[in-house]
Amino acid sequence: MHDTFTIKKPWITEKAGIMSADGKYVFVVKNGASKPEVKKAIKAIYKVDVVSVNMVNRPAKTKRFGAGRTGGQQGFRKAIVTLKKGQKIDLN
Repeated sequence: MHDTFTIKKPWITEKAGIMSADGKYVFVVKNGASKPEVKKAIKAIYKVDVVSVNMVNRPAKTKRFGAGRTGGQQGFRKAIVTLKKGQKIDLN
């Protein structure tokens, strides 16, 4: 499997924007992705040096809609990537 398919998309939120000032960027990744896979993919896509990778699993959530009907939000996995000091990624 190609490394670039490990990263699904950048996670753009207010908190992620604040973290980017410290050189930390958040990405939604494939559910089975490991830290070394994410590190290799970020290095290949953005041409930056990755210092560390932290993984967060966000569980699925059940939602109710009116008369007893239920649906849900799918769970996903996020990677918080810390870059070498002085480097940055332009996500715009």
